[in-house]
Amino acid sequence: MKKVLFLWFISLSALGNVSLPSILNSNMVLQQQTDLTIWGWADPTEKITVSASWESQPISTTCADNAQWKVTLRTPQAGGPYTITIQGHNKLELTNLLIGEVWLCSGQSNMEMTASGGVRDAQAELPTAYNPNIRFFKIPKRAAEAPQLDVRGQWVVCDSLTLKYFSAVGYFFGKRLQHTLNVPIGLIDMSWGGSYMDTWLPETVAMLYPETRRSAMAMAKVPWAPNKPGVLYNGMVAPITSFPIAGVIWYQGEANRHDAPAYYTLTHALVDTWRGLWQKDFPFYYVQIAPFMYGDKFQTAATRESQTRAMDIPKSGMIVTTDLVDNLKDIHPAYKKEVGNRLANWALTETYGKSVGPYKSPQYRSMQVEGNKIRLTFDHAPDGLMVKGAEVAELEIAGADQVFSKAQGRVKGNTLEVWAEDVKNPVAVRFAFRDAPVPNLFSRDGLPVIPFRTDCWDLGLNANVKP
Repeated sequence: MKKVLFLWFISLSALGNVSLPSILNSNMVLQQQTDLTIWGWADPTEKITVSASWESQPISTTCADNAQWKVTLRTPQAGGPYTITIQGHNKLELTNLLIGEVWLCSGQSNMEMTASGGVRDAQAELPTAYNPNIRFFKIPKRAAEAPQLDVRGQWVVCDSLTLKYFSAVGYFFGKRLQHTLNVPIGLIDMSWGGSYMDTWLPETVAMLYPETRRSAMAMAKVPWAPNKPGVLYNGMVAPITSFPIAGVIWYQGEANRHDAPAYYTLTHALVDTWRGLWQKDFPFYYVQIAPFMYGDKFQTAATRESQTRAMDIPKSGMIVTTDLVDNLKDIHPAYKKEVGNRLANWALTETYGKSVGPYKSPQYRSMQVEGNKIRLTFDHAPDGLMVKGAEVAELEIAGADQVFSKAQGRVKGNTLEVWAEDVKNPVAVRFAFRDAPVPNLFSRDGLPVIPFRTDCWDLGLNANVKP
């Protein structure tokens, strides 16, 4: 009899324990002035009451027959701290909550890299890192065969310890936003070194288009990341799509050099799909892959070309890093502060309407043949171009025979005159169009010119290049 009573007591104590996904916990930052979903699990038919300290009245709901429940709250303008209390058979209290701007930081290793992983300017930040208005949520690596409901992790305040293991690019991006906007910033690090973009998409989407299907089927098997489409979406993206965000910063592409032309379609598919899942037309700012001595002929250059083309996505922007590489033999540049700052300048200008100065790299617009020379014009160089050095580096020019020769260049305002003595009738120019260029052409505002080519000749790409 005593054993029966004991088991009955235990079953009552476990009855209807209301629980929440890990993304909803104390210390989190919530997106301001948006519809916020609070969701979780409990017993079917259990009454759940949610009270937010910024609201005068609680909201109640009844748990569904699948043991899931959710309510929707409206968040106010940036501020805090606040609390949220969830009452069912048990009581949960989320404390030290802030409301501000929440950004998702995603991609592969250059987004994942931390102070502990060798990022030198992030290491220099550690002694003075404490900022209670910046919060981190790191999503652990998890691949799954089906969409998951939860991820592990917890929200933490930015300090010397937590920054040490958080995305350096994400931190510098968030720090600049927090300083300029003077609102709390929440950063979610959802990255996996060496990951293919194909794996961050639902499998049905990755296999939907001929280009993306070709890319997905050609992903090489590597020991550091999965090569099955959809598995990172299932394990890391799907569980947080109910959590409102302001936008996404993205640093990825090195792994997708195996099919550079497909990267353009993949990027469109990723942005469209994620925006649909979050039900928000959020901004998407990304980093063009940095120079590195891969040893290929055109795969890397073509990947950068696809990334440049993808700027036709509405509310997107790309930063260039050709001037931010300290070692061409290291795929992981050791400095990330300027990367984060350049991404932040896009967000501050385009998303938040702040005037922070020039933020777009000069981009090739058109060409004009003038005798034995070609004149190039550029967008986003209002004060003209400049050369850091005696002569313009990384220029090539070709005639109709498609044989490129090293070229000379002369800056005239926001145009560039290009020629080579052995090319009498030029028809095409390429700039920094290789795996590890060291270009020195900038806007007078100090932003590097985007690598480009004026031709559309077949590059003879090998679709089986290993990352």
